[in-house]
Amino acid sequence: MRYIVALFITSFILVSGCSSSSSPAGGGTSNTVAAMQSLGKKIFFDTNLSSSSNQSCGSCHDPAAGFADPNVTVSAPVSEGSEKNINSFGNRNAPTAAYASFTPVFAKTTTDTTTDGTISNYQGGQFLDGRRPDLMEQAKDPFLNTVEMNNVDAADVVTKVSNSTYASDFTALFGSGAFDNINTAYDNIAKAIAAFEASSEVNKFSSKFDNVMGGTDTFTASEQRGLDLFKGTKAKCANCHTIPDSGPVLFTNHRYYNIGTPSNLANPAVIASSGYIDNGLAENTSVINAGDVVTTAGKFRTPTLRNIALTAPYMHNGFYQTLDQVINHYDIQISQQFATPEISSNIANELTNNNNALGLTDTEKTDLVNFMKTLTDL
Repeated sequence: MRYIVALFITSFILVSGCSSSSSPAGGGTSNTVAAMQSLGKKIFFDTNLSSSSNQSCGSCHDPAAGFADPNVTVSAPVSEGSEKNINSFGNRNAPTAAYASFTPVFAKTTTDTTTDGTISNYQGGQFLDGRRPDLMEQAKDPFLNTVEMNNVDAADVVTKVSNSTYASDFTALFGSGAFDNINTAYDNIAKAIAAFEASSEVNKFSSKFDNVMGGTDTFTASEQRGLDLFKGTKAKCANCHTIPDSGPVLFTNHRYYNIGTPSNLANPAVIASSGYIDNGLAENTSVINAGDVVTTAGKFRTPTLRNIALTAPYMHNGFYQTLDQVINHYDIQISQQFATPEISSNIANELTNNNNALGLTDTEKTDLVNFMKTLTDL
């Protein structure tokens, strides 16, 4: 599967390189791709690109945690920003950056009806609500977000990069005047980050699952039973966490659903305002402009399950700490859930039907968890 990543990176650089007036010299050659990825990695892990020089992209997207935040838990479910004070917390559990490069551009599609009759007609985009269409646009936001890296403006970020130890790498790619135009330089900073995030270092496809699919390893009996359940009509996981017959297996259809996740009372946003509700997709400007707020409230993009064993806590607000709890969430009726759903409208039909309980045995739940652990990159 790794060859797919290489092809994707090359096409990504070729396309994005053509979108700027300061395209990298040499177009999409392998040397240019490697240089872009290397530059992007340096920017990604540079803590000096935050207001207090203590936070980088990698702080909340740590490779050791599957490119998610290693410091969040159910009781501290969202990442802390550079300023390290009560006002420097976001409102959502940071998603993994791994495999995000395979997410399609945000779009309203022809209505998709799943096997359970649930309608989801938005797909793709970055962030859990798809508010940025692609990785390059997504990469610009954290630098300027007051609860993340908290820079004053794009010029502040560009100045820091121009004074960095890798500034010569930047000018080698984008020309001697690469820092002269703030907007162009900021675009190219984001472009380099996106190139790194599209690299095989971030998207390894090196898990036991991949090795089994490649014929170099075998599942245990429990893992195989878990895969069979995952794909089958009892657990129904693959209805949304899809396993296509060809192409990269990402374990997501990139679509949006409200799965009835309860409000996490430990979320700083909830603590600050007891009536706080995260409307998810309904907060996306494109969705608001399309007049689809009512039908999208509470929906979030289906995440990849790759490296899922490393990325706890789970759900958009970190409500669940373990995979066992997540499976239990789907296994019992909404009326019997651990707490009331944050938004009770628009919940996926499969979770609201009277007969929705999956009826999984303890052994079957263990098998599912064991299978999902095979999705961790090695």
